Amino acid sequence: MRLVTHATGLGALLLLAACQATTLFSDAPAPPVNLTYQLEPSGDPDRPAGIILAWEPGLEGDVAAYRVYSRGSTGEGFAPRGETTSNTFHDNGVPHLQYYVTALDFDGNESTPSNAVTVDERLQLPAPTVLGSISLNGAIHLEWTDNAYESAPARFSWYRVYSTTYDLDRGLCGGQWSLEGTSVAPEFLAGVLTNGVPRCFGVSAVSREGYESLWSPLRQDTPRPDARNVLVFAIEEDATAAGFRFWDDVNSDGVAQRSELGLVLSGGRSDVDFVVRWDAALGVVSLAPRFAGTRVRFYADAPVADLTSIDFAPAAGYGRAALQALPGFGYVFEIVEAGTVRYGGLRVTHVGRGYVIFDWSFQSDPGNPELIRVGRVAGGRAATR
Repeated sequence: MRLVTHATGLGALLLLAACQATTLFSDAPAPPVNLTYQLEPSGDPDRPAGIILAWEPGLEGDVAAYRVYSRGSTGEGFAPRGETTSNTFHDNGVPHLQYYVTALDFDGNESTPSNAVTVDERLQLPAPTVLGSISLNGAIHLEWTDNAYESAPARFSWYRVYSTTYDLDRGLCGGQWSLEGTSVAPEFLAGVLTNGVPRCFGVSAVSREGYESLWSPLRQDTPRPDARNVLVFAIEEDATAAGFRFWDDVNSDGVAQRSELGLVLSGGRSDVDFVVRWDAALGVVSLAPRFAGTRVRFYADAPVADLTSIDFAPAAGYGRAALQALPGFGYVFEIVEAGTVRYGGLRVTHVGRGYVIFDWSFQSDPGNPELIRVGRVAGGRAATR
């Protein structure tokens, strides 16, 4: 800082006599104020992608540029980090521990430092403790505990959702993670996904300062086709529309195609998974397995709230006997062909005189029992009927 005495001749003598002092003026601009920062999350809470500094100009002085200083630890001195004509500064890469800013005028005079800021990882929010999912048609709905927000509502900013591939046979998530998106609520819909292809997900919480938390527990799930309010007649009422087939064929990769799923066919065909039967004397409509590799069981011994309640195909309990179609009840079908297992879910919404209306879902990934929520089992390759 340059200090100059502005008094000469008689004026100086009068000033000295009157005040017995010398007034000093500084040519340097006023220091910047209210220096703040925000980290850029990278997915690794220990290695942010960068830091953005922002400040306000001082009240006095013409400013030509700002100079940013930083240091990596309290045991070393501050050193110049860069200069900018803006009142913001982007420092790419892992940030230093502390920063401050000074102002420069057009003559090169430098102000005193602004306030210093410290990058303190202890300000991280807690990671979401539980991550759940719901399998959908071409999408996965994710939901998690909101404990990060609840721990510090005033400091919470948003959640970041990541995804990668998932090896169902080995039970391993892939190594190349990508950002699916962000959400201020503890839920997220991951869309435009391929049915039958497993994905692995993780969620982190980000504070207003940009601190990213550790990740939630990882969650894997697999989207699958479904449909609502399918009408199938009893074979005694209309044999041409009395059979239902969850899947029809496979493509070259062994994955069922959407256009070949959920077909209402003739009840006389041997390749339909089940036919609907109606005992007029008893007033009972039933679902009877037809294809040789198809077996069925009740999902539960009571009605289920929705198709999405049929979450995970049970490992045992399937049979060939026809089951009565009861409104609100869920059913799970196990379809075995050439050593490959696939699962379908069904919830009856209405039973009429000679027909049934139901919602259905189907997991096109071979060997995967996930119908709504996450699960894991060894897979295989399907064969064409």
